[in-house]
Amino acid sequence: MVAIIDPTARHQVGASAAAAAAPRPNSLAGLRIGLLENTKRNADGILAALGAELAARNDVDSLVHLTKTVFAMPLPVDLVEELINECDVVVVGVGDCGSCSASAVADGIALERMGIPTAVICTDSFVAPSQAMAGLKGAPEFPFLQTAHPIANLSDTGVEERGRSLAAAVEARLLGDRVPALAS
Repeated sequence: MVAIIDPTARHQVGASAAAAAAPRPNSLAGLRIGLLENTKRNADGILAALGAELAARNDVDSLVHLTKTVFAMPLPVDLVEELINECDVVVVGVGDCGSCSASAVADGIALERMGIPTAVICTDSFVAPSQAMAGLKGAPEFPFLQTAHPIANLSDTGVEERGRSLAAAVEARLLGDRVPALAS
């Protein structure tokens, strides 16, 4: 089977595409926070440190750690159902290459359209593919978060620090507040 990609599809979805912004909660207190890692090196550590910081800053119900095993493909249906059933908000990360960044943005947009507030984290070296995917999905202004590249070669201490440093921006994104500048 041969897949044909229509380069004009972008123009077809623009006007009719659903908004890519779910209603935001007033706080993270009492919520189940999904941490969706994509198997990229150190993504699990970044999200674990980030989740711990979010839990320390908020009275969250729980942290739900989930893994997308094929980082460059769309979310599988069973994982989407798990996210919908077990999470109130979701952090998607970490986009640390072109295909995983684009896929993370596509996943974030899809979850937002299903009513789940998301924060998508990508490294700053892959802004172009992330923005291109947002445009292809009909949400060119989709606000993914950027952090310094690379993630893969950080030490354990670096992973912990990076995860904790992302907490304020992720919290702001999930709540719909102005996102503070990220430290590198």
